[in-house]
Amino acid sequence: MAQLKVQQRKSSIGCKANQRETLRSLGLKRIGDVVVKEDRPEIRGMVQTVRHLVTVEEVE
Repeated sequence: MAQLKVQQRKSSIGCKANQRETLRSLGLKRIGDVVVKEDRPEIRGMVQTVRHLVTVEEVE
């Protein structure tokens, strides 16, 4: 199964509370943090919520 590599590129300061909580639930705490998550609809939805703060690439 494919995986997603998610990297936080911008700060969550000034963002809405649900966006900050989404970053935390993805496991991102600061700029430059990288996590690898399984490619599932739930994770895709979280990434969509904070798409302006992160970069995403697929990993095999």
